[in-house]
Amino acid sequence: MSNATDVVLYEEREGIAIIAINRPEKKNTLTESVVAGIADGIDKATRSKAVSAIVLRGVGDTFTAGYDLTQTGESFDQPFGAPDIETREGAWDPVRDYYFMGNNVRRFMSIWECPKPVLGEVKGWAIGGATDLVLCCDLLFMASDAHIGYAPSRIYGTPTTMMWVYRLGLEHAKQFLLTGRAIDADTAYRIGLVSQVVEPSMLASAIETEAKRFTNIPANQLALNKLLINQTFENMGLRTSQMLGTFFDGMTRHTEEAYQWVESFQEKGFRQVIRERDKPWQDYGEKPKD
Repeated sequence: MSNATDVVLYEEREGIAIIAINRPEKKNTLTESVVAGIADGIDKATRSKAVSAIVLRGVGDTFTAGYDLTQTGESFDQPFGAPDIETREGAWDPVRDYYFMGNNVRRFMSIWECPKPVLGEVKGWAIGGATDLVLCCDLLFMASDAHIGYAPSRIYGTPTTMMWVYRLGLEHAKQFLLTGRAIDADTAYRIGLVSQVVEPSMLASAIETEAKRFTNIPANQLALNKLLINQTFENMGLRTSQMLGTFFDGMTRHTEEAYQWVESFQEKGFRQVIRERDKPWQDYGEKPKD
């Protein structure tokens, strides 16, 4: 059982494990501790004889708003060690960057590789890096008032787990990745991105009810069926897409436009810069009021 102050909570009950991101005051944005906590929770649930399926959710009113671009105290783990060299100002090391982001991809993909079904609960918002995480889940349940989207497509990112194209197909992947548009729940269901859309007040109970049903299927049957389905997508080039997506993500964060965009945080403030990014598309925080 987790402590209430942990950034990721873990609980087992009635045959399921519940992993919950617990930074509601920060919209559950992703930090090193959060990413590590999710991976640890998946590992714990995988090893547990009492767990047949896993629910991944966020505490509070949103799943996660993506990476915490404003964090100051905690940095992400850097798994690539190399001798230090004197570098010129502004130099970018693409290999270090690839291993830095690749480390997060590997931890997100522990969901994909878990032999037990993982159900993702999308409420409020799932933005940017949140989609790299949640699209690794096997089934997605979405609140009727929720939105999901990869806003960094507009500047400062490409999807690293690259699940979009494999879950959506060519036309819809281009429709939403080239624009970064936010996808509402009805659209997400129509295009096959989510399994069910549920009223917000019923979302938690609906996804837990579905997760508990997996206790009626032998664990090895679940594992083999999941492996068989996943292998089809592996054969379609999923891992290669992820390698390119992770490399390209680093490139998009080190273009001249990206440098100027980040520098504008100091001049205009983070929230204003985000508003200017989204205003032409009239979505996320710039969606017109009804």
